[in-house]
Order: sequence, then C-alpha cells, then structure tokens
Amino acid sequence: QVQLVESGGGLAQAGGSLRLSCAASGRTFSSYAMGWFRQVPGKEREFVAVIGWSNGSTYYADSVKGRFTLSRDDAKNTGYLQMNSLKPEDTAVYYCAAARTRFRLTVAASYDSWGQGTQVTVSA
Repeated sequence: QVQLVESGGGLAQAGGSLRLSCAASGRTFSSYAMGWFRQVPGKEREFVAVIGWSNGSTYYADSVKGRFTLSRDDAKNTGYLQMNSLKPEDTAVYYCAAARTRFRLTVAASYDSWGQGTQVTVSA
C-alpha cells in the first residue's frame, strides 16, 4: 500500500494562503488518484479535491473551486494543495488519500491509504 505524509498546515488569516504537501511512498504504481478531504469535529469527512496520479486531471468541490489548486511533482512523488483566499469555514483537519479505483473518488470509502492529517486554522 501507499504511505502518505502530510505537511504545511498551520494558521492563516482570512484571505491568506497555505500550501499543503502530501509525500507518497510505497506502492504508488497501484494508485490511480490522490484525493484531499477535510474534517471538522462532529462532522463527516468532506471531499475537497482529487488529482489523477499519472495524468494530472483534477476535480474540485464547489466549496473550494476557484480558490484551491492541485498540483504534483512526479520526481518527488508529492502532491500539493495550494489554498488561496482562505475563509474561516476552511478551518479543518486536512487529509490526503490514495485510491486504486478511478470511480467514486468524491467518497472517502473509495480510498485505500490515508495521511495522518494536518490542521488548518483560518482566523477572521
């Protein structure tokens, strides 16, 4: 399976930016996509965005479209989530995940491996 290590979380002001990184190792050849989810205490894990591991195709949740951007560095086996124009409602623990399937990638249960999560806090 794929091992994922996240970094880049922290505190930002509304309107500010953060970039999250997700470094992958292990059986990355078996994965089709890297997805990003976020979770607030007491709420279900929410889909944020997904990028195709090999082709770079992206899909974003409406809540972040136009503000967040996915990218990847194949040489470093690392995916990035650039978060701009941050809002207080973006505050959550953010998780990256790897999926072997190409289907239902907005659903958390479709993913096989998960990062440890990184806290993002946006103040007003």
